[in-house]
Amino acid sequence: MKMIFKCFLAIVIALSVASCSDNAIIDEYTAIAKENWSYDKPIKTVVDIKDSSIPYNIYINFRHTEDYKYSNIWLRLSEISPANKKTTVREEFQLALPDGKWIGKGSGNLYSYRLIYKEGLKFDTVGKYTFIIEQNMRDNPLKAITDVGLRIEPVK
Repeated sequence: MKMIFKCFLAIVIALSVASCSDNAIIDEYTAIAKENWSYDKPIKTVVDIKDSSIPYNIYINFRHTEDYKYSNIWLRLSEISPANKKTTVREEFQLALPDGKWIGKGSGNLYSYRLIYKEGLKFDTVGKYTFIIEQNMRDNPLKAITDVGLRIEPVK
């Protein structure tokens, strides 16, 4: 009986460890003060890329309340390489369907998104990269934004 229990326990532990594995090198959110995201409050994240031979997917983590009044978000996204080379792009992300239904996962009054920014990106070199996320909408501050962040993971 003890042997069966030990085998069962080993299987449960192995399955729980396997199901919880996450290979992201970063997956974070920064809370937006008073749910008002201003132009002058960009989200900065430094990521240490240790392997430039493999491709990565880069996501923007984003949360808003049901009071958010747009179906999209425009962001300015900057990347500064270890060699201090900066690239900046302006990207639009859809948050709702044409009928107004939010695309994100909802929990109460909060909607969460993992917005794909770059797929299969190979970094030029190893080292510390700085990512800067800025809201680029007409409203300043942009209301009903609770959290913004970054997720980078190797392509599976």
